Amino acid sequence: MEYLQQALFLIVVGVATFILSKRISRIRQNILLGKDVDLSGNKSARLNKMLLVAFGQKKMFKKPIPAILHFFIYFGFMVINLEVLEFILDGIFGTHRLFASHLGSLYGVLMNIFEFLAVAVLFSCIVFLIRRNILKVKRFHNAEMTKWPKLDGNLILVIEIVLMMAILKMNAADQLLQARMPEHYHQTGTLFFSSMLMPIFENFSTGFLVIIERGAWWFHIIGILGFAIYITYSKHLHIALAFPNTYFSDLNPKGQMNNMDAVTNEVNMMLGIATDQDAAPPQEVGRFGAKDVNDLTWKNILNAYSCTECGRCTSECPANQTGKKLSPRKIMMDVRDRADEVGASLAKGGKGLEDGKSLLGDYITKEEINACTSCNACVEACPININPLEIILEMRRFVAMEESGSPAAWNSMFQNIETNFAPWKFAPTDRFNWANDLRAERKEE
Repeated sequence: MEYLQQALFLIVVGVATFILSKRISRIRQNILLGKDVDLSGNKSARLNKMLLVAFGQKKMFKKPIPAILHFFIYFGFMVINLEVLEFILDGIFGTHRLFASHLGSLYGVLMNIFEFLAVAVLFSCIVFLIRRNILKVKRFHNAEMTKWPKLDGNLILVIEIVLMMAILKMNAADQLLQARMPEHYHQTGTLFFSSMLMPIFENFSTGFLVIIERGAWWFHIIGILGFAIYITYSKHLHIALAFPNTYFSDLNPKGQMNNMDAVTNEVNMMLGIATDQDAAPPQEVGRFGAKDVNDLTWKNILNAYSCTECGRCTSECPANQTGKKLSPRKIMMDVRDRADEVGASLAKGGKGLEDGKSLLGDYITKEEINACTSCNACVEACPININPLEIILEMRRFVAMEESGSPAAWNSMFQNIETNFAPWKFAPTDRFNWANDLRAERKEE
């Protein structure tokens, strides 16, 4: 029986690993649709940012109550994975509670900690379900949060609840079996939370208890493997991508816009300013700004795959608050959906980027990007340093420089800046006339 369990376990893990590796490879290829950008510098600052923002969840605590509940889920899953490690080793070696025979009484202490965290995760998930579906927190019910995004948010919480219940159920049956079959079931001591469920099972036969315990064990193993595959299709991919995303965050001050190097060098040469690339021929610009995902950088697309659709960016966006169509969360969802679409097409030998569609126009409208005030509120609000503004600015750059499609008022401002070096329509020599007028008025007084 143990050999059969080992063989079945290895088959299940092998199949799940194959599917998961295929999904990871596809997502990686989709992210690499973007242009290359070097973000390897200043490793100490990047590591520090990742530890504070991703591991420490620094930005989550701007809203303490959901932050504490999220911390229970986050920390609980990290620690409970130690118990999952025992499940895996038991499956490989055909043992039962492998660590119990080596840790002695410490094992019971650790198991009680794991169970406390499991209950904390369970409680937090229930509260989050209530907030989403009964209290109806506004940011979970924007126009883009329908169909799959809405179902995904609820489904992941239900899965987490069921997995935590499986652990408690397994431990309750296991404690009863420890008394009936001490030669096989190692003593764990009293496990506080799961022992509350023991009265439900105590009248069951030993054989049926074994089925319950093994069934819960298998359910948790398959559930964890299925969960790992599921999150690659879900917004909860941020569980893995939050760490590289924060590591490769933009270290420049918020509000500092990225210039196009080719344009900057050309302007410098026209003005007679020496550049590092004077000896090299001018770089040919394929496209100004971004029309499709391949015009963005791989970091922009990584941002999109890291987005957990929490809506903090949209709830802080002044344009969205005043009824404009812009939603920074939707921008990130659209980038991810377009990358998925192109990647799936290329994987099947399809047209890919040549399918007659583009990110700008088919997914994101000019009305949305023109509503942005460039205030960086969305960037500041994001718990894992996603930057929707950079994508918006690149698309506005395409509209302005490739299509000359900016609003008329903007074009007038651009022309004034070009000719008068200021947004206003008067000559530079007249710029300080207001000061002369002010001095004249004071003299008259």
